[in-house]
Amino acid sequence: MIRKNAMTFCAAAALLGVAAAPAHAGKTLDAIKARGQLVCGVNEGLAGFSAADSQGKWAGIDVDVCKAIAAAILGDANKVKWVPLNAQQRFTALQSGEIDILSRNTTWTLTRDASLGMNFTGVTYYDGQGFMVPAKLNLKSAKQLKGATVCVQSGTTTEKNLTDFSRANNLNIKPVVFEKQEASTGAYFSGRCVAFTTDASGLASIRNKEAKNPAEHVILPDLISKEPLGPAVRRGDDEFFAIAKWVQYALIEAEDYGITQANVDKMMKSENPAIGRILGGTEDTGKLLGLDKNWAANAIKAVGNYGEMFERNVGPKSPLGLPRGLNNLWSHGGLMYAPPVR
Repeated sequence: MIRKNAMTFCAAAALLGVAAAPAHAGKTLDAIKARGQLVCGVNEGLAGFSAADSQGKWAGIDVDVCKAIAAAILGDANKVKWVPLNAQQRFTALQSGEIDILSRNTTWTLTRDASLGMNFTGVTYYDGQGFMVPAKLNLKSAKQLKGATVCVQSGTTTEKNLTDFSRANNLNIKPVVFEKQEASTGAYFSGRCVAFTTDASGLASIRNKEAKNPAEHVILPDLISKEPLGPAVRRGDDEFFAIAKWVQYALIEAEDYGITQANVDKMMKSENPAIGRILGGTEDTGKLLGLDKNWAANAIKAVGNYGEMFERNVGPKSPLGLPRGLNNLWSHGGLMYAPPVR
């Protein structure tokens, strides 16, 4: 019995030893460190998510994700090379190694997850597909679009969702398909289509940025799909996959514990064990990811917690004016819930 218990103890100790062992660097992490830069694929221009200003400075939720990862790995949020991609280019760019991570308002679906050689790292924005129409039409529901022409971008989940919605409701909607988003929105604003459809967040961004008078266009209340948007990395590199996941989780955890961009240094001294683990004040979780112990603190200093990212880029006080809704913390009635950093 003593021998059996001893063997059990040794086996458990061995397992604990393996679990606590430092991570070895993966090829993507090695490449990022060697070039001193994270290569991030983003949208060509979607306000609130990824868009460049006249000075070439990128901003948005998707941009902040890459800045946070760069800060966690390299200690500098500015060490990012931005690669603008359209819907057709995005997956090939990731598969070919042109980019390290795709952070471009991309919907997580089974087909994409299982057949495109990539792993989604989490959800950064819970969305749903909607419709924008001219206010003068006085439409109240997407189900009033029977026989209507609807502008839509090809190579997206949006196109298939539109077809499914039309068939399910016997609407005989006539899709007008364009390869590039600019062409699709341009056709809508010129009057070629009765409606334009994409993710509801994208509709708010496009209306604010491209409409001559945003008040002349309304976003209908109908959401016809679930669109969990998030970044993706190539399959085959578990080390970088873990880094990308846990940086996102750390930003959500930070909001949960009241850690902000402004108070990170002060919170380092917190007696709360969970905060100590997140910020590296009491435990070095970074060694498990192949990173410095301050990896999460660096990410939060760079972009703030998830709530700060949301408010700055798309929240009620931003030009997009989107409510927090499903993107609120789980403790506030939303879906944002992160596994614990421990």
